[in-house]
Amino acid sequence: MEPKKQLLLGTRKGLVVYHLQEDGSWQYQRTEFIGIPVSLATIDPHTGTWWALQDHGHWGCKIHRSQDGKTWEELEAPKYPEGEEVKDGEAAATNYLWAFAHGSANQKGKVYVGTEPGGLFVSEDNGDHFGLNRGLWDQPTRKTQWFGGGRNNAGIHSVLVDPRDQDHLYIGISCAGVYESTDGATTWQVRNKGLKADFLPDEDAEVGQDPHLVVMSPSNPDVLWQQNHCGIFMSRDGGKLWKDVTDKNGPANFGFAIAVDERNPEVAWVVPGVSDMVRVAVDEALCVCRTDDGGATWQTFNSGLPQNAVFDITYRHGLDITGDTLAFGTTTGNLYLSENRGEHWQTISNNLPMIHSVEFA
Repeated sequence: MEPKKQLLLGTRKGLVVYHLQEDGSWQYQRTEFIGIPVSLATIDPHTGTWWALQDHGHWGCKIHRSQDGKTWEELEAPKYPEGEEVKDGEAAATNYLWAFAHGSANQKGKVYVGTEPGGLFVSEDNGDHFGLNRGLWDQPTRKTQWFGGGRNNAGIHSVLVDPRDQDHLYIGISCAGVYESTDGATTWQVRNKGLKADFLPDEDAEVGQDPHLVVMSPSNPDVLWQQNHCGIFMSRDGGKLWKDVTDKNGPANFGFAIAVDERNPEVAWVVPGVSDMVRVAVDEALCVCRTDDGGATWQTFNSGLPQNAVFDITYRHGLDITGDTLAFGTTTGNLYLSENRGEHWQTISNNLPMIHSVEFA
């Protein structure tokens, strides 16, 4: 596998790009859209298209694409059709662009965007036109059982496409849970068995779960992981049953970001925090946790990380991995990188804006 040489950061003040140098160091390269919040930045490996999803404070949601990461074209952002409602009497409008995914290798130009208030948009022409996925939007549970988790309405933050089957998809919704489609997003089924929602009257409720991020193992797409409001969960059967793999005696519990090893589906990393309204670093110190055995045990690493980082927390899309190299960014604008699977960290920058997303490309 060719090493990834770009590191893209979606930040509160623009798209920040780092580049891997010949000496192995990561150096700041440039900032695109300086001063404008970028909620997510990514490159589609099938088309080479750069994408920047924006949360402009004045102009609302924007979406831009580029073929070189320097010359950008603004597209019409996903827009709810007139007359669509979040709830009865509440008009649907795009409030946030929260997730992005591309189609399979033989679906070049197909892209998915997840939004708040819970709509999945699909483009077949590399973003020239986006359409609302009716199968999900008309799902019977949406109007009555979905609700916002930290935002006003439910939001789709995770979109996963099975590399073996382009018609097989998963989405993660806060708050609703995980949904699966096996027919190209025509119909969707709830996949929340085994999850817990201790904030609900029925913590085993089929709908209303709060996954913070859902990821798929690259080496075995039947293995799914999620960092959840109520802990860490893993599924080995494509989401039919989730197992709680939270470290009951350690910090690997609440958090937002999770990453899975590219070669071993049993290996995963989280950047934990203190839950609910507090949302600060555990014990006022920054750490990263790794499991090598599917969550049966967890190791905690803090070498090279600040131990007085009270307010450092990592958002859903703020952690990524390529090979043995991991990087994560924090809400206080710090960027950290490890070249040995999270066991030792180096500081890349302490002077960035709030970091929303981190991606090797």
